[in-house]
Amino acid sequence: MEEMIQEHIERLLSYMKEEAYKPLTTGELESAFGIEDSEEFKTFVKALVQMEEQGLVVRTRSNRYGLPEKMNLVRGKVVGHSKGFAFVVPEEADLEDVFIPPTELNNAMHGDIVLVRVNKRAEGGSRQEGTVIRIVERSVKQIVGTYTESKNFGFVIPDDKKVTSDIFIPKEATGGAVEGHKVVVKITTYPEGRLSAEGEVVEILGHKNDPGVDILSVIHKHGLPGDFPKEALDQAIAVPDEISEEDMKGRRDLRDEVIVTIDGADAKDLDDAVTVTQLDNGNYKLGVHIADVSYYVTEDSPIDKEALDRGTSVYLVDRVIPMIPHRLSNGICSLNPKVNRLTLSCEMEINPSGEVVKHEIFQSVIKTTERMTYTDVNKILVDKDEETRSHYESLVPMFEEMERLAEILRTKRMTRGAIDFDFKEAKVLVDKEGNPTDVVLRERSVAERLIEEFMLAANETIAEHFHWLNVPFIYRVHEDPKEEKLQRFFEFITNFGYVVKGKGNSVHPRALQEIIEAVQGKPEEMVVSTVMLRSMKQAKYDEESLGHFGLSTEYYTHFTSPIRRYPDLIVHRLIRTYLIEGKIDEDTQAKWKEKLPEIAEHTSNRERRAVDAERETDELKKAEYMLDKIGEEYDGIISSVTNFGMFVELPNTIEGLVHVSYLTDDYYSYDERHYAMIGERTGKVYRIGDEITIRVVNVDKDERSIDFEVVGMKGTRRTLSKDAPRVIKSDAGKPPKGRSQKRKRDKDVDDYTFEIGWSTQSPNKKKKTEKKHYENAPKAKRKKKKKR
Repeated sequence: MEEMIQEHIERLLSYMKEEAYKPLTTGELESAFGIEDSEEFKTFVKALVQMEEQGLVVRTRSNRYGLPEKMNLVRGKVVGHSKGFAFVVPEEADLEDVFIPPTELNNAMHGDIVLVRVNKRAEGGSRQEGTVIRIVERSVKQIVGTYTESKNFGFVIPDDKKVTSDIFIPKEATGGAVEGHKVVVKITTYPEGRLSAEGEVVEILGHKNDPGVDILSVIHKHGLPGDFPKEALDQAIAVPDEISEEDMKGRRDLRDEVIVTIDGADAKDLDDAVTVTQLDNGNYKLGVHIADVSYYVTEDSPIDKEALDRGTSVYLVDRVIPMIPHRLSNGICSLNPKVNRLTLSCEMEINPSGEVVKHEIFQSVIKTTERMTYTDVNKILVDKDEETRSHYESLVPMFEEMERLAEILRTKRMTRGAIDFDFKEAKVLVDKEGNPTDVVLRERSVAERLIEEFMLAANETIAEHFHWLNVPFIYRVHEDPKEEKLQRFFEFITNFGYVVKGKGNSVHPRALQEIIEAVQGKPEEMVVSTVMLRSMKQAKYDEESLGHFGLSTEYYTHFTSPIRRYPDLIVHRLIRTYLIEGKIDEDTQAKWKEKLPEIAEHTSNRERRAVDAERETDELKKAEYMLDKIGEEYDGIISSVTNFGMFVELPNTIEGLVHVSYLTDDYYSYDERHYAMIGERTGKVYRIGDEITIRVVNVDKDERSIDFEVVGMKGTRRTLSKDAPRVIKSDAGKPPKGRSQKRKRDKDVDDYTFEIGWSTQSPNKKKKTEKKHYENAPKAKRKKKKKR
């Protein structure tokens, strides 16, 4: 029955998408499909009902069925705002977001899937506005928040400020919660008319001031997983601690080769090892050996199902939520020093121009010579520290070969037009109770960069191999930016005297990299890089090889981190299937062709969830770190300017707001074109990139907000640059072909760059949503909700 219903749904959707289709009644559709059998008619009607419930079709008042997009309707996801309005992000990627005023939400909540009627464009035509006409699916089932009690009932104030209504809790549903408890609430009744949503407390996390409860609340808020299920743990326990002779059969034995791991000092899941030698012909041989997790985590096993659901490991400030059990990730799958380990290897022969002239992919067994840290490799290569070089004397020549090869690879990558952002990345240090003790910058020196280059080379080589093999595969893609976003960015950088020749998608990545190079070391470097990043699309996983704009390459995948990223595990599984087991038959390809799109979408979503949770815990702990810094002064750079104030970033990446109400020496107006605050009387100008001295005046840990006031100015530019504009040609080089026009540090430069500062929203909406708590000063008192 279900198969027949699904078949009818697919036929109906295909029929309705035809250009000549107009809304038809059930009877007219019945005639069009030639349905005469009564049983088939029942199934046909059930398919229509199911399609309507899912929002795939809309039934008009005259009982005619049509597609939403053909009836001026958009299906999408609600992204709420603390002020009560929202945006609907369409499911179709090419459609614009729709602004929904508070009066037009019709009880839809943040996260709901809805149908929206597009009514008009806002003044100036900058955005669409609409009305929610139907809630297709309620997304939020549970909410994390702070319980506050009244005499005969209680409320839970959601931690997620995009959920604008407090949740009404009847007295009998409090679950023993008292004032100040952080709780998890199950929604029992959704908002209706003027009535609030109603719920029951299903879990008490602890008092909001108890150690660790803040991070625990973030974990529950984002729906991050807890303990592994018993079946997965039992499977992990059953895996031996050591490699047997049977395990090594059919593998290339590389245990006598000089192979090392290079990671952070605190890393425990070592999933990649490398070796470099120079060949007699002047070329280099680069070996990248990755933990063979797919050998232990087999398809549809308990660990595999759980790893798929998790999608990725999550690296929070004070803990790691792993993708696979620690017994594997820190044990038999970790390439620990001087022990036998199973790996999948990609060996590449690279010429002095950085081209991979030959490669081989195979299963192997290795025994790493040494467990190196970034610090020690930097001491060897950068500091020339005699003690460290003496300790690793036999390995020093190889590290020097690595440095030379990495520079060759980097030069080739930058020549072809790859964009290399060099954002400051901070790490929050905490004590045993989770209290922040310092915020320090992560170093990205020679050792980190050489590993990045080696991982990039392996990822590209694997991706190109399977692209030309023409079999179902999973890729890491970064599509070309939207033309209008690039144009807004180009208009923005004219404020600093930079001009890009060319328009829209004719812009080659190299032109953007030239901008990065032009601003290097200048006050505007950080803000130009940030605005450029936000003008680009988000990297994601896809079953199609669409290329990677930021890396300026036609082929890219993730192969190097199967311990902590599920797509990498799938890549390993496909390598095993196609190359090692030799299964490239029609049935095997059909199976993976069906499975990969869903895996790609799911893991992309899980990655975004992890990034959001990691960012929120960082912001939480940064705000907590500043609690005892009120009254202290710091130098910083204006990172953003809005109509309600300006954000200032300190050297350690902590950001705070100078609200317009704190600019008391004049009346200031916002100049949107120049991203500046201009004093009406004095003519004083505050612009993005200006260096100023601030004083910390207020910190609100719950809101993750820090308020500054201006003490003095250091490097303010009063006018546009008087220098001759720096002209950058957008058609530099031929565009890559084949494109369809904190955590543990990622060793793929793709992750290191294009994921930092990422948001699901456009830059303007990002400011509106993430900076929402600053828009009114002083803050208005919370309005009491109407109880049921």
